[in-house]
Amino acid sequence: MKRLIALFLTGVAGVAHADWDVNMPVGVTEISKEVYDLHMLIFWVCVVIAVVVFGAMIYALINHRKSVGAVPAKDMVHSTRAEIVWTIIPVVILVAMAVPAAETLVKMEDTRNPDVTIKATAYQWKWHYEYLDQEIDFYSNLDADSNAARQLGSGIDPESVPHYLLNVDNPVVVPVGAKIRVLLTSNDVLHAWWIPEFAVKKDAIPGFINEIWFRAEEVGTFRGVCAELCGQDHGFMPIVVEVRPAEEFATWVAANQAEGDEQQRLADAVN
Repeated sequence: MKRLIALFLTGVAGVAHADWDVNMPVGVTEISKEVYDLHMLIFWVCVVIAVVVFGAMIYALINHRKSVGAVPAKDMVHSTRAEIVWTIIPVVILVAMAVPAAETLVKMEDTRNPDVTIKATAYQWKWHYEYLDQEIDFYSNLDADSNAARQLGSGIDPESVPHYLLNVDNPVVVPVGAKIRVLLTSNDVLHAWWIPEFAVKKDAIPGFINEIWFRAEEVGTFRGVCAELCGQDHGFMPIVVEVRPAEEFATWVAANQAEGDEQQRLADAVN
């Protein structure tokens, strides 16, 4: 019994100190922060409604039970005033929540005047990125370490692989503070491009182009996944975006353009 109690207390302590990401992230864009604020606003509205409704139910159950002498009404009591009140209050609550939500949705769809435009084409199970203004393109696949660890019988502990299944060989690179428009499409089946910290998630559909945009306000590496069930290896096509200072982005663009020019020169020489 003592051992069981000690084991239980150890488990409780471990849970208490665990870093649980049970809420959505605040994110690093203006839109993601607005989405988070809306999420918390509606959450607390729901909490207040739940407290009021369940409080009234519990009060009625306790104070209007048969054991304390409550007698059920024989005829239904109709109150026009009560019906008007409990119709108007929900309408006011819904309108009050809809106005800021609509404003944020309009901002999310405004892809005008981007600083960088990237076309992202989904494949089973990788991404192809084209920087339309910089004439840069590359494929982004699951990184070699994660790919090796995921194989059956590999003998590799996934916990030993940094960012297991959330790392790629060629990340998307964008400048901090710039408006990035992403044109999404697919070459085969439905996919979805999702970065939680940017509050962007939209389907990539064959034969159709969707648009999303983000403006990262912090330098760093941000990870996402394909959020559409796109086949057997659906879990092995992550998305990684590196947000760099403007100077580093310019250097990256110059290096990749030079590499592309060299590859084109070699291809022309072979032909």
